[in-house]
Amino acid sequence: MARSIRAAAVQLRAHDRADFRASLDRIVDAVRAAAATADLVVLPEGTLPGYVLGYAPIDEREIAGAIDRLREVATRSRTVIVAGAAVAAQGGVRNSALVIDADGALAGRADKFFLWHFDRRWFARGEDLAPIATAIGVLGVFVCADGRIPTIARALVDRGAEVLVMPTAWVTSGRDPDALENVQADLLARVRAYENGVPFVAANKCGSELGMVAYCGKSQIVDASGERLAIASQHDPETVAAQFEIAAAKPHRTPIRPIERRASETRAPVRIAISFDALPADIDDRLRLLDDRYALSPSDPQRLSALDRDVPLARVEDGVVLDPAGLVAYRRAGYQLICWTTDLAAPWSERIARARALELRIYLVVFDRPRRRAFAVDPDGAILAGTFDGYLIAGFALDPRRTLQTLVAPGTDVAEGLERVSAILT
Repeated sequence: MARSIRAAAVQLRAHDRADFRASLDRIVDAVRAAAATADLVVLPEGTLPGYVLGYAPIDEREIAGAIDRLREVATRSRTVIVAGAAVAAQGGVRNSALVIDADGALAGRADKFFLWHFDRRWFARGEDLAPIATAIGVLGVFVCADGRIPTIARALVDRGAEVLVMPTAWVTSGRDPDALENVQADLLARVRAYENGVPFVAANKCGSELGMVAYCGKSQIVDASGERLAIASQHDPETVAAQFEIAAAKPHRTPIRPIERRASETRAPVRIAISFDALPADIDDRLRLLDDRYALSPSDPQRLSALDRDVPLARVEDGVVLDPAGLVAYRRAGYQLICWTTDLAAPWSERIARARALELRIYLVVFDRPRRRAFAVDPDGAILAGTFDGYLIAGFALDPRRTLQTLVAPGTDVAEGLERVSAILT
């Protein structure tokens, strides 16, 4: 039976660790205000005492005192509170999400599994993926960069999570101060909800820490269909709230089978022409004009096989791609290009293709049946080229070397993250 949940994501202005004590009243006041009308309140990653932790030991008593204040709010309001905190634990300090139940008891803790850039210097990585039972339901709690590994959220939902909850510190480059970018805020949050069939709540920071780590804001609440119910601004602290239904999850899943290891025969960039329609009889002449080496069409399996001899290529349908783990086996086996023939309506065909390409560091060519078009996506999740109207043959360059570049930040390797999750799940 479906249940209705009122959720609030509290977007805080970032504070330096040294300013934590002075910021605590403001944090607790924001939580108390949100809890007055919410069943679930989520705070950002590293709220207690900060995200940029540095090397100085944490003051466990100070953090424990802050947690006690949040427990009091939870008890008085009968609200579940999820807060990002540094926690001293066996094996080192963890970048954790603490789950305080509606009676003030600590329901559980989720430690960040996929550490990002410099936070690996002072945090020990999480070792387990387990949902947390609370008074309002079972929460799949994960922290920030964990959202870039598709099998983490998948594992939490498959193990019983009814809602995905993320304290986060989505950073931004600030290339355009009027449009702060972060791929999780802009794309992956919605995809994680859609592919798992459950709502998603993420609380981020705004502003910066130490003047050198900037955040994009955009705290958000997404329903089980992947549609945003609420999203915060980029620059200002605020609380966004929405009500959603929790029901039996209907995630996109397909049987996962072992994939034979493949190795690329080439390291040089390859020019490829793509078309949804049947290739014309003079396609080879046209390829010479375009300086393209290969042509791909869903109706020409021989040409797909010809490219496969040089660049490991897999042909898949919707069932494989919509499952967060469906393409992981191909990535781990060395495949560099996925050709996906889809019946999925826009804009989800583009969203899913971009997500799979960037989270797995592979190329995708999509043959879109509803719009009768073809388009190509690179390992950064950018659409490189695509057909439209009378433009029936588009070309792009596939650089196999880019699929080998699995570092997405210094010391942060998505291939390693995928392997660690796979080791836990098998």
